[in-house]
Amino acid sequence: MASYENGQELVEYGEDSLAVVNEEEDANMETHVPIVSSYNDHIRPLLDAVDKLRHLMVMKEGIQLPTIVVVGDQSAGKSSVLESLAGINLPRGQGICTRVPLVMRLQHYPSLAPELFLEFNGKIVHTDEARVADAINVATDEIAGDGKGISNTPLTLVVKKKGVPDLTMIDLPGITRVPVHGQPADIYEQIAGIIMGYIRPEESIILNVLSATVDFPTCESIRMSQQVDKTGERTLAVVTKSDKAPEGLLEKVTADDVNIGLGYVCVRNRIGDESYEDARKEEAKLFRSHPLLSRIDKSMVGIPVLAQKLTQIQAIIIARCLPDIVRKINEKLNASISELNRMPKTLSSPAEVMTAFMGIVGSAKESLKKILIRGEFDEYLDDHHMHCTARLVEMLNLYSNELHNCPESDPRRNFLMEEISVLEESRGIELPNFLPRTAFLSILQRKVGRISRMPIDFVEKIWAYIESVVVSVLMHHSENYFQLQLSTRRAGHNLISKMKEQSISWVTEMVEMEKMTDYTCSPDYMSEWNKLMEKQDTFRYTTLTQGYSSAEIEGIGVVEVGDIRAYQNVLHQAFDLKMRMTAYWKIVLRRLVDSMALHLQFSVQNLVNKEMEKEIISELISNHGGSIERMLEESPSVAGKREKLNVSIKLLGESKKVLGNIMDKIATYSD
Repeated sequence: MASYENGQELVEYGEDSLAVVNEEEDANMETHVPIVSSYNDHIRPLLDAVDKLRHLMVMKEGIQLPTIVVVGDQSAGKSSVLESLAGINLPRGQGICTRVPLVMRLQHYPSLAPELFLEFNGKIVHTDEARVADAINVATDEIAGDGKGISNTPLTLVVKKKGVPDLTMIDLPGITRVPVHGQPADIYEQIAGIIMGYIRPEESIILNVLSATVDFPTCESIRMSQQVDKTGERTLAVVTKSDKAPEGLLEKVTADDVNIGLGYVCVRNRIGDESYEDARKEEAKLFRSHPLLSRIDKSMVGIPVLAQKLTQIQAIIIARCLPDIVRKINEKLNASISELNRMPKTLSSPAEVMTAFMGIVGSAKESLKKILIRGEFDEYLDDHHMHCTARLVEMLNLYSNELHNCPESDPRRNFLMEEISVLEESRGIELPNFLPRTAFLSILQRKVGRISRMPIDFVEKIWAYIESVVVSVLMHHSENYFQLQLSTRRAGHNLISKMKEQSISWVTEMVEMEKMTDYTCSPDYMSEWNKLMEKQDTFRYTTLTQGYSSAEIEGIGVVEVGDIRAYQNVLHQAFDLKMRMTAYWKIVLRRLVDSMALHLQFSVQNLVNKEMEKEIISELISNHGGSIERMLEESPSVAGKREKLNVSIKLLGESKKVLGNIMDKIATYSD
């Protein structure tokens, strides 16, 4: 509990509620002391700080300010309450009088001459007590337009007057469900949207104005406040027109069927041309002498009590929220400065432009070296697509598996029949026990021809992947320069297209070389052929002597042999030819995979270390005459982002300055 002057005590704003106990309210009602509280000097610096933050529109940075928000159904008497607190006349009339959020900044002013002015649309309009209502109407028309439409653009009214409480409140349009002539059909939805936007933040205190002439649970303003403040811990109710419906009012405010956590204050509206001083006297007399209203506790009646409660609640909520506001402002300021520092600096000379360009190309090359050559992916920890060496190995393994598992690589398929057919067609006038080399080459050429598309498909697939990686890296490193992005993207596509064509040409030559001749210096060929030929006698015995329809050959598997018995004259040569081709085919497949891996490594290194930089520079020179300066102009989005950050940093910096010394004042205030 914090103690204040004049015997006032506050139960701090906590989980349950904030209550006000005023031990001198009876005396105040009797002697009609000014509404201004004796501790305004403590509150004023805090309120000034919040008002300055609101004027700076720090809310645009997502920082909510402690605010007293005045809501109520249409004709509930909001204007009368605010008039009594401010001691001035506000616009009156049929329908919605308040068409924009009216920020009322009341300030006790020792001078006898009040000072009033309006702030809106970046300008200040001075007025006086006699003309303030008209001035508000003119300003409202300028903001919301002529007619009866509403706007969410705020209008600020500053009232510096002797005796008024130090308060800042936001008066919102009265709630109406049925549009009248000249109002939009969705007037209720518009008003509800404005109100909910102001009362939803936890930093808002809801001043709910209720008419004593209605049942509180039926009030639309109660329904709205309960949506965002179910326990009522930040809702204070003002009951107007108490003199119009005194019957049962005591029971209504004490039963509290609608969860008003901060309590009720019953007031009497000013009638006709009563002066504000006379109205207060009549109000005090009403609650002192009326047979029903006099039974209501004096801590719950009168404009002075309302002013004191609002002032005290406001002081506590500001003191409670300011440390968090200071923290949020510092965090957002530091984040904005860091983000601005991460953006490239504005380039103002050809030397800076060239340095920046070389930096972009150099950083892109380094990133590509890391992910395509060295297998380092610290820049893309969570993006597995950019773990390039691992993905390239996966693709090579898949290519190898496809070659080894394709039909041409299955020695059991159509076992010996192709060999027999080729040998039959290769016969000549010659000794019969020689194996024709033309037969071997004929089968080899057919087999290679049948798989010739697979290496080309793999090359196209691998370069499509590399292209996606290269373009992604180039776009990332040039993201702040839209024109340069366009050029580097074209350069990337052009370069990959050239290198893909080179790879396809190389692969085509490699396939043609495999077709042309049969050669290997690998000892694996002879070793494998000898192992396979060792099974020939067993095979001949199984097929010719035993008459089995199938046979199992180690290194080959189970083969069908039913049709080959008719070709016993060439069976020995066909078996030899098959085993030679089986042993040699393994060499061919190994060459197709190993050579592809070496070619891929060489091409990637050449791409990153030599060709990419040349292609980018060539693109700039050929299409833009070497005008790198224009290429490094900031894109509109980046320039907009930089401007937004600068505005944000300026706003947050000014806000931080406003709050620079206020925390010391809070400490003094709390002692």
